[in-house]
Amino acid sequence: MCDKEFTGTSSDKTMNRQVLFFIFLFWIQTAVTQVSYSIPEEMPKGSLVGNIVQDLGLEIKRLIAGKARIYSRSSEEYVELNRERGVLLVKKRIDREALCTETALCALHFQIILENPMEFYSVTVQITDINDNSPAFEKNEMKFRISESAATGAKFVLERAVDLDVGINDLQGYVLKPTDHFGLKVHSNTNGNKNVEMVLQKPLDREKQDQISLVLTAVDGGEPQMSGTMLIVITVLDANDNAPVFTQQTYKATVIENSPKGTVVATVTASDADQGSNSKLTYSITNTLDNIRRLFQVNNENGQISLTDDIDFEKSRHFQINLLASDEGGLTDSCKLIVDVQDINDNKPGINIMSKSNVISEDAKLSTVVTMINIEDLDSGENGNVECFINENIPFILKSSTNHFYSLVTDSDLDREKASEYNITVTCSDEGVPSLSSSVTLTLQISDVNDNSPVFERSSYEAYIVENNTPGLSIFTVKATDADWNQNARVAYILEDSSVNGVPVSSYVSVSADSGVIHAVRSFDYEQIKDFQFRIKAQDGGSPPLSSNVTVKILIQDQNDNPPQVLYPVQTGGSVVAEMVPRSADVGYLVTKVVAVDVDSGQNAWLSYKLQKATDRALFEVGLQNGEIRTIRQVTDKDAVKQRLNVIVEDNGQPSRSATVIVNVLVADSFPDVLSEFTDFTHDKEYNDNLTFYLVLALAVVSFLFITCLVVIISVKIYRWRQSRILYHSSLPVIPYYPPRYSDTLGTGTLPHVYNYEVCRTTDSRKSDCKFGTVGSQNVLIMDPSSTGTMQRIQSEKNILDEPDSPLEMELGRQRSANAGEDGYLNRERKYFYI
Repeated sequence: MCDKEFTGTSSDKTMNRQVLFFIFLFWIQTAVTQVSYSIPEEMPKGSLVGNIVQDLGLEIKRLIAGKARIYSRSSEEYVELNRERGVLLVKKRIDREALCTETALCALHFQIILENPMEFYSVTVQITDINDNSPAFEKNEMKFRISESAATGAKFVLERAVDLDVGINDLQGYVLKPTDHFGLKVHSNTNGNKNVEMVLQKPLDREKQDQISLVLTAVDGGEPQMSGTMLIVITVLDANDNAPVFTQQTYKATVIENSPKGTVVATVTASDADQGSNSKLTYSITNTLDNIRRLFQVNNENGQISLTDDIDFEKSRHFQINLLASDEGGLTDSCKLIVDVQDINDNKPGINIMSKSNVISEDAKLSTVVTMINIEDLDSGENGNVECFINENIPFILKSSTNHFYSLVTDSDLDREKASEYNITVTCSDEGVPSLSSSVTLTLQISDVNDNSPVFERSSYEAYIVENNTPGLSIFTVKATDADWNQNARVAYILEDSSVNGVPVSSYVSVSADSGVIHAVRSFDYEQIKDFQFRIKAQDGGSPPLSSNVTVKILIQDQNDNPPQVLYPVQTGGSVVAEMVPRSADVGYLVTKVVAVDVDSGQNAWLSYKLQKATDRALFEVGLQNGEIRTIRQVTDKDAVKQRLNVIVEDNGQPSRSATVIVNVLVADSFPDVLSEFTDFTHDKEYNDNLTFYLVLALAVVSFLFITCLVVIISVKIYRWRQSRILYHSSLPVIPYYPPRYSDTLGTGTLPHVYNYEVCRTTDSRKSDCKFGTVGSQNVLIMDPSSTGTMQRIQSEKNILDEPDSPLEMELGRQRSANAGEDGYLNRERKYFYI
């Protein structure tokens, strides 16, 4: 609370004392959140009202950060807040008389609102009066007609002067001049006003003076003193010695607000003891400088008072009507009518939004203030009692902080994913009958925080890709969604670090960060890797980011990209393998079995065997599924000893792949017969080789120079040598087959059961010798045309085949088991040769 100091006359000092008195009264009643100031009216714009920062214990930076502002229920603002200085200043000229027409105490009430957090402080500014209005009469002249017979002491009601100032500056007294016949008498009313009466002190004599002029002066108590005058003209009439008299000096009546125009409020009655025209009375209302004459009128003949305009309880609750009864002789009497206005519930509660937030974060704490509301109902009593409530099933409640002030606060946790916006309807109803209500709808947006992790559509994924794919091929797409909004819902896909067979997974696949599309980095080979799995992380764009993982398994699908590999009989360019069939062999005699594998899988590895070419097609057949070569008729003496069969092995892929193997068969009953044919086999081969060489040489001589032919021959030789070395070192399962012991379970063979043979064969048979290893009998025949060789290579190949963990041995074991029951093949006695 502060007080403005002025320098001037003694009236200024008196005014300062009054200001100090008000300051003392308001200082006692001031709370922590309320401050009062007192300033005189008519201060110039920009004058200091008070230091609000100092009086409220705040800081200027708090005013600036909190966007401090003034909230006032009135439509005009007379005071403004300077946030940079922390002071209140006069915004516009304040006229106390215009601002407070009917009250002596005049004050401005407003609130200072702060945000972040929301606070408000009540401020009261008392407006003190200065002597800026002189007493004034409504009329400049007042006329009386007074009979000369008027008795001494007769009273004549004069028009009251009105001074808009209050206190010492208000009207203090009247002076009447001259005072030869009349004097003044002043009566104080209960409402503080003064009624002025002119009293006849000396009888009138019309014959001496038929008209008298008087001057009535009204003065106030201000410094300097101010006054107003009115001329009184008295016409002296002939004798009328009885004045009108009202039946009551004070009448009382009640009227309901908003009563229609013309409603009769009350009736006053006066009587006059005279007769004739001197007893005829006229009623009138003498109120001046107020709104009584605008609201009420009196019938000048019967004294009936009625309404001429709407009555509003909220503007005025009581009215005092001053009435005058006059006869034609100029005698009068006065009375007053007190009218009480009865309130009805005609005003809805007013809802004023003091401050509100349009957006609130979903992680806002409980009891966070969202909106501050001021409720005002102009009615009184029960009609002015207001209760407010909001719609149900929302996470907000309405709290009443002080009288007519409410705060909308959070009552439970917010979740933008469940509700991103709330339309909150605030309804306020009074207790009148019938009740009146008002409502306002507040729209509140819930801002998002990153509280939801991305969620994949599946708990795990499986995808398929065909081997020999093109690098960069799109394999599969993973999809994750985030329930958050905007940046918090933007999902990025990341391939987590891991390894597949010791190789980083990033060398196998990659994932698009934006779309989640998985691409193949390399071409896959089903025979090297059949499946692998890895993890993909989905991470949102929040701060801090949230993420989730999912496992993706890639299954490689096989293509028919590998031809069958013949394991037995082994085809090399050196020795010749020959199977021996006795001439006494019956139909269905098992000659040998072609063994082949395919490293593909599924139907791509299903093999079928066909006889492509044979010396005598009518003698042998090949099992389509098992590759067994059997006789299809009885062997006769006419059949050639040397039989050559070309067997083709095909897989079931699309397109099909194949391999060809040559099987040599000797038809003989005894070893001498077989030995006699070995030379033929060798010579035939040598003959064919020489014939081919000379044919090629002859063609080369004709077509090219000799040197070119020589280079070609050398290149061919080198190529064959490298092919044999590649076959020797190849990782494919083309490993020399070490055949098991067979026994002739059918009983159709010519050799005794004790004759079992074991033959070893090297991979590089052209450059190796055949030697007898460990044998089970003396009936095993192995020969080589060159009669030279190394037993060590044969033994080495046998050791390889004997390894229990050899992949080839495992594959052969599988195929042997599959064919174990077919004609007793695995138990049959076999005879075969390397030549």
